[in-house]
Amino acid sequence: MGDTERLDLVVILITGPENPKRLPSAFFLASTAAASEQNVLMYFTGPATELLKKGVAETIFPLKGGKSVADFMKLASDNGVRMIGCAQSLELNKMTPADLFCEMPLLNPSAALPSLAQAGRVLTW
Repeated sequence: MGDTERLDLVVILITGPENPKRLPSAFFLASTAAASEQNVLMYFTGPATELLKKGVAETIFPLKGGKSVADFMKLASDNGVRMIGCAQSLELNKMTPADLFCEMPLLNPSAALPSLAQAGRVLTW
């Protein structure tokens, strides 16, 4: 996130594995915005950080027999949504960067919020 980069939409994702039915909408909204050529970023913080752990999102199904949260995350990524994690939330969830399913930027809130707040729209999910 450079200083000159303008984000159209930021989704601050707080919801994690504790509420799987709530998760698909966040990824659909982000995916739809990115597919319409908007600059979209999702910031995973609090319980949502658990979704970034290897193997976790693949085991969460909002609808029995439906797609996993990992599928929704891949859809967002494939449409150009960028994802970053909260460095402090990793510690809170007893995780390290080595636990993440992929390499990604990790920022603490004081570093992330100034850039995130400049977005055209910010959704907290």
